[in-house]
Amino acid sequence: MLLIDAHLDLSMNAMEWNRDLRLPVAIIRSNEAGLTDKPDRGNGTVSFPALRSGNIGIVVGTLIARVKLPGQILPGWASPEQAWAQIQGQLAWYKAMEAAGEIRIIQTQLQLQQQIDIWNDSNILNEYKPIGVVLSLEGADSLITPEYAIILQQQGLTAIGPAHYGPGRYANGTDASGHLNNNGIALLQMMQQYGLALDITHLCDDAMVDALQLFKGNIWASHHNCRTLVPHNRQISDVVIHSVIERNSVIGMAFDAWMMVPGWERGKSNPKTMQCNLAAIIPHIDHICQLSGNSLHVGIGSDLDGAFGTEQSPYDLNTIADLQQLKHLLEAKGYSANDVENIFYKNWLREFSKVLPA
Repeated sequence: MLLIDAHLDLSMNAMEWNRDLRLPVAIIRSNEAGLTDKPDRGNGTVSFPALRSGNIGIVVGTLIARVKLPGQILPGWASPEQAWAQIQGQLAWYKAMEAAGEIRIIQTQLQLQQQIDIWNDSNILNEYKPIGVVLSLEGADSLITPEYAIILQQQGLTAIGPAHYGPGRYANGTDASGHLNNNGIALLQMMQQYGLALDITHLCDDAMVDALQLFKGNIWASHHNCRTLVPHNRQISDVVIHSVIERNSVIGMAFDAWMMVPGWERGKSNPKTMQCNLAAIIPHIDHICQLSGNSLHVGIGSDLDGAFGTEQSPYDLNTIADLQQLKHLLEAKGYSANDVENIFYKNWLREFSKVLPA
């Protein structure tokens, strides 16, 4: 079955991890043997061949570059200008992969439908199909001013998530607190005016309330799991889930182990001892479906290889292609074939169709 993954840090892996994503996962792992500069060296799960093997024909690919604010311990670039240059480099990589025929950057509804047609064509082998990429900015630190969002839109951007971890230049994110500042409000106004989607993922609770009240355009939550099941401010609360449902939008399920099962200690726990397998995501999916009364508001936003690998993902997931196992797990839970299609790809297709210009 076709699967859409609404959150993959592809360019970060290519440009900062120096991974050639055209290679099979096994070769990328082998190339990283002995390296210790990144926490997940030798444990990656994502590559273009793995995506094609898993019939993952459309993804949301991110641009991401933090700015290190005074007093912050989190890593980041020393200035917004440097962060801007970094995401321009990431964008250049996406363009290079498009020129090489590996991906296709989706900017219109027509291109989206053409991508669906390609991936539904059984006469074409998956290895010859380009992967569709909807571009999103994760964390807005790199926007020198709010107006830079429109430059990115002209370069192919579809969505922006204003926050990431900690305090940000436009909005505070995970493990931080505080309402949107003036720049954050101006950014949301500009996004609404120009039709950019708002990804509410990573917004701290204060900023989340502000964003949902102020922004009247299209929203989604690309990679969130349920706070009711795994308590942490990084997770999405039932109150926000209801807001997403009311706005007829979608929440993508993340496969970072500490977000899937309670009690995980990052850097200490491991998936097997914590019984974190692919089935551990089903209660999160089911929780959202029970709150909404249907299967129309949940999808996949795996975040696989988002600075973690097999050491912090389900123990029965070797590569991202194994997300296809979710079909049988959902069916075993009692979900119909139509429900599975909604969760695998139809819900995200609906969202992309709402956001992309004709």
